[in-house]
Parts: sequence; structure tokens; C-alpha cells
Amino acid sequence: MTSPAGPPPTGGGGEQRRVRLLAVTACPTGIAHTYMAAEKLAQAAESRGIDMKVETQGSIGAENVLDDNDVRQADGVIVAADKDVDLSRFAGKRVLTVGVAEGIRHPGQLIERVLSAPVHTGGGAPTALASGGGKERSAGYRALMNGVSYMIPFVVVGGLLIAISLSLGGHTDPSGGLVIPKDSFWMDVNNIGVIGFTLMVPILSGYIAYAIGDRPALVPGMIGGWIANTGELYDSKAGAGFIGAIVTGFLAGYLVLWIKKVKVPKFVQPIMPIIVIPIVATTALGLFFIYVIGKPISWVFEHLTDWLGGMTGTSAVLLGAILGLMIAFDMGGPVNKTAFLFGAGLIATGNQTVMGMCAAAIPVMPLGQGLATLLRRRLYSEQERETGFAALFMGCFGISEGAIPFAAARPAQVIPANMLGGAVAGAIAGVAGVEDAVPHGGPIVAVLGAVSGVPMFFVAVVIGSVVTALTTVALVDVSERRGAPALAGAGAAVPEPVPVGASVGGATESAKPVAGVGSSAEAGKAGEVLSGHLTERTVRVRLDATDKEAAIREMAGLLARGGRVVDADELVAAALRREERGTTGLGEEIAIPHAKTDAVSAPVVGFARSDEGVEWDSPDGTKARLVFMIAVPEAAAGDEHLRILSLLSRRLMDAGFRERLLAAPDEAAVVEVLREVG
Repeated sequence: MTSPAGPPPTGGGGEQRRVRLLAVTACPTGIAHTYMAAEKLAQAAESRGIDMKVETQGSIGAENVLDDNDVRQADGVIVAADKDVDLSRFAGKRVLTVGVAEGIRHPGQLIERVLSAPVHTGGGAPTALASGGGKERSAGYRALMNGVSYMIPFVVVGGLLIAISLSLGGHTDPSGGLVIPKDSFWMDVNNIGVIGFTLMVPILSGYIAYAIGDRPALVPGMIGGWIANTGELYDSKAGAGFIGAIVTGFLAGYLVLWIKKVKVPKFVQPIMPIIVIPIVATTALGLFFIYVIGKPISWVFEHLTDWLGGMTGTSAVLLGAILGLMIAFDMGGPVNKTAFLFGAGLIATGNQTVMGMCAAAIPVMPLGQGLATLLRRRLYSEQERETGFAALFMGCFGISEGAIPFAAARPAQVIPANMLGGAVAGAIAGVAGVEDAVPHGGPIVAVLGAVSGVPMFFVAVVIGSVVTALTTVALVDVSERRGAPALAGAGAAVPEPVPVGASVGGATESAKPVAGVGSSAEAGKAGEVLSGHLTERTVRVRLDATDKEAAIREMAGLLARGGRVVDADELVAAALRREERGTTGLGEEIAIPHAKTDAVSAPVVGFARSDEGVEWDSPDGTKARLVFMIAVPEAAAGDEHLRILSLLSRRLMDAGFRERLLAAPDEAAVVEVLREVG
């Protein structure tokens, strides 16, 4: 047992060994706070004669990873993080969880507190406590992004395999839509893709639940998602789709959290997380969905079908717009399936115009969302852009589910945009009298000859997709300017995927050391440091601004002197958007605003000093006197801005280095001090 009064004995000869502590530092929007907290904790431990190993989980990957031997020998663990950190590996150890800002502000206090912290039992959820350090994502948002992150590969793999099998092995059949011969190679490929698509909804639900309730919530979340997507279980011709999966994911996660609070005898505690909680939560959630939630879904399906049946004699424009709205709303859910099955059912009666309206609307969502990622790349993370490319491909084959990752991540922006584009496409197809002879949609049915009125069919698809893309871009842009969460890459979060961004909880690229000045040919030039990204032209010894926004504008003008800024206003806007996601004030009178944007043509770094200091919402409450600004283009190789942040944040923890920066009399002297960064 660890003694809070002092170092524990080794158990031999009355000697005492040094206390051994571990720490994990992590922040959700970058790595600067991560490394600042790590350095502060390490310094505080060293000053107290305590051995400490710190794992940093920055955006460029986990470094100095704690292994099983480290954990076994540790007397306590400090987790200073503003994002999810898996605590299961620390079972049986004293664990103190705080926000990353606490690691920067009060490292000494944390070291004292961890020695009397409660022992982690292994049954808790991943921690994501925040204490200062700027605006953080809500727990619900992080859970949603976790589910989306794990779902994306299933959408992409399943959708592309189905599309490939249809294009290479399918043919039109008036009685059965696009048909692939049952015993053919392409049917096997199609079946594999269908499995991927079938799994994506349970995966979404399961990993939302996991982010909330940890491992015991994974099984009820996945089974609940499967039930939500299987309408036959509650007498509905259509499942609840991805919207139902989001509901079951949150229900499962919070149900597990509630069950964990129930006090049980000690002999039952070991089997709670592996047997009792999963069984109870899965049974309760499954029955609740089948008997309570499922009935309204079935009722909606039946009454929507009856309602559509009564509209077949109305205006073709109105009917097409309504069908387009329904097709685009939930992409596989009961509303979508009602419209699709209504159109498919009328084909046998000789009415092929209703299916023509549906066929035009079906590809609009994935095509529109994919197009949006091309129109405004800066609004999307790298993973989102890759998903957008896959969505474009799936849209060509009438696979509307390609847009689900975007709708799940940003429902308030994406779903209205999808519905508007779908309504436009359906209305145009309706007024033009487009017909579809098979129960399928997308350009593929026109290419294979199942559509009459092909030119107007493509006009409807193109216009609808453009409307969806433009509306999405506008709504996402507005939400970002207001500080609304977006996927990072998880960007968000993403990441800052979160993205549908980098995978939450997944492995990231290991950090690569950045060459210092002495190892870079370009950095050896007079007046250049940080591999040539900072020069005397981008250094100023006096910052005139008195507030954060003015300081960022002044710093952007300073960067422009380096000749690499192509749009100063956009650079300012990108840096301010980054501030909305969380302050870049690091404490110790330091701020490092940064942006990844095509407003610059190449990486550039600037530095300026403020005599009075600028209020930057820093964790320790200090005003920023040392201000660095980093900007790199979207296409910059690797994570250059993150590597620069890592170098600077580590070096700036040296009080002597900061004093030399403050004392440097002119720009040339500042550059000489900054040569120490490496």
C-alpha cells in the first residue's frame, strides 16, 4: 500500500526506494498544452526527488508510452487530460484525474494529491475531465464522434465493395432491379460489402456507448444498434437506421453508468463489468427498443405509406419534393424506406415516375457531401475529405449511406442540406416525367439503361447535389464561426476528427523528431531558425496590440513580411476559429496561436514580445508576453505545425530560455536565442 506520508519502503534492510509516479497528459485540440503539462510535472517531480515517467498523447501520436512494467512499479498515476484516456491499464493503482490545465498550473499539488488518491478498480469509464484551458467538447459530442470515427471504415469498405460489384457484375432486370448472378464472383464481393454495411450501424451505436460507459457498455450498445436497424424485430418493414443507432448508443452508455452506481456485495463486484452489467443492460435496452421505441417506428412507417398513397394524384412537383425530402432525411431509416418502398411498389403497376423521383434523390446526399469537401477543404479534416471522395463514388452507384458519417457528425447542418437537395432533385425529376424501371437509384441506373428521360435525370441529380453541397458549406461555415463543434481531423478532434476525424482511441502516427538548426542546411543560413520557417523578418521585439484578436491580426501582418502569406484576412479568420475551439494561451506568459490553412503558401513562424502582456485566457491566468504564431498550408507534408508546437512548448518550459527571449534587445538577438530550439 502506498503511504501518502512519504516514499514507500522497498521491503529490504529498512531502506526506502524513491517514489515512482506515472503521468499521462493530453489535450483535444493540439499538443502544446500536452507538452507544457508534461514538462511541468516532470520538473516538479525532479525537484522533489521523485521518479516520474510521462506519456504524452498529442495530435502527432503517443510518445514515451507507459508499458506494463512501468505500471507495475508505479506508486500512483496522474492523468492530466481534456480528452478520453483509457484508465483500464491502471487498475489497482492510485489514479488522480484532472484537466490538462491543472498539470500546468499546479504540478506540485498534483504530486502530493496522487499519493492519497483512490485506487482505480478498473471498472470506470475513460476519463475526460476538463479544468480550464478553454472551451471543450461536451461528453455527448465526444461520444458521438467516437462512434462516427469507428463507423467510417465500415461505410467506406461496405459501400465501395457494393458499388464495384454492381458496376462490374450487375445488370438491369425489370423484375428485380440491378441483379448480380447468384453464383458469380461478384455476388461474393457484394455479400462482403453488405456485411460491412450491416455492421456499420451497430458499430456506431456500440462505440458511442463505449465512450460513455467503457467496455461494459460495448455489448449492449452494439446489440441495441443491431436491433434498431432490424425492423422485423418490432414489426416494421424498415429499421431505425443510423438515427436509431445514435439513440441506442446513448441509452446503452448511460444505462451502464447508472447500473455501475448500484451498490452490490463485494463477491459480486468482480463479475459486474464482464457478466452482470452487459447482460442486464443488453436485455433491458433490447426489450425497451422492441416494445417501446419500435412500435412508434412501425406506426410512422405504416401511416407515411398510407399518406403517400393518397398523394399520387397531386402535383408531380410537390410529390417529387416530398419524396426527395423523405429519401434524404434518414438514409436507410423508416422515413427513407417508406419513400423508397412506395416508389418500388408502384413499378409493378406500371407507374414508374414515382421511382424516377426517388432515383434522382437517392444519390444527392453522398454526391453533395462529397462535393462539399472539395469546395471548402479547410472546413473538413483529412479523414473527412477521404470519406468525401468515397462518398462521391458511392453516390454514383446510388448508395445514399455514403453520407451517413457526415450526417451523424453534423446533423444540424448536414441533414437540412441533404433534404433541401433531395427535394430539389425529386421535384425536377417529377416535373420532367423521369421514369425508373428498377428499384434502385443513382447515375448507375441511367448508365445501365433503366431510366427514361436520362438528360433531365442527370440535370436533377446535378442540381440537387450542388444545392446540398452549397447549403452544407454555408451551414458548416456559419457553425464554425459561432464556435460550434466540428469534426476534427476529430480536425476532430478530432479530432480535431474528430474527426469524422482521427479515430478516437485508435493508434496515431508516432511523433518524429524535428531536426534542429544544426542539422538543417537551410536553417544554417544567417537569421533563420526552425528549419527556415522563422527569420528576422518575422520577428518583432514589440507587439502593440492590447487584446487577443488585435494581436492575432498584428501577428498575421508580421508573418506576411516573410512572403508566404497569400490571404492575410483568411489567416486571421483561421487562427480565430482555432481559438474558439480552445485557447492557445499556455501559461508562463506564453501564447502560440496557430492555423493550418491555404492562406499561406509554405510553413511560416513569427514571434513578437508584448511589454504589457495580452489577455489570452491562459490556464495560469497570466497575460501573454511571448507570442509565437505558426501557419502551415493544408497540403504541408506531415504535421509540421504540430512538430513546431512540440519543439517550442518543450523549450519554453525552461525559465532561463524565456528570460533570454524577454531580454534580447533586438530582432537579431531574438533569432540567436531561438536557435536553441531543437
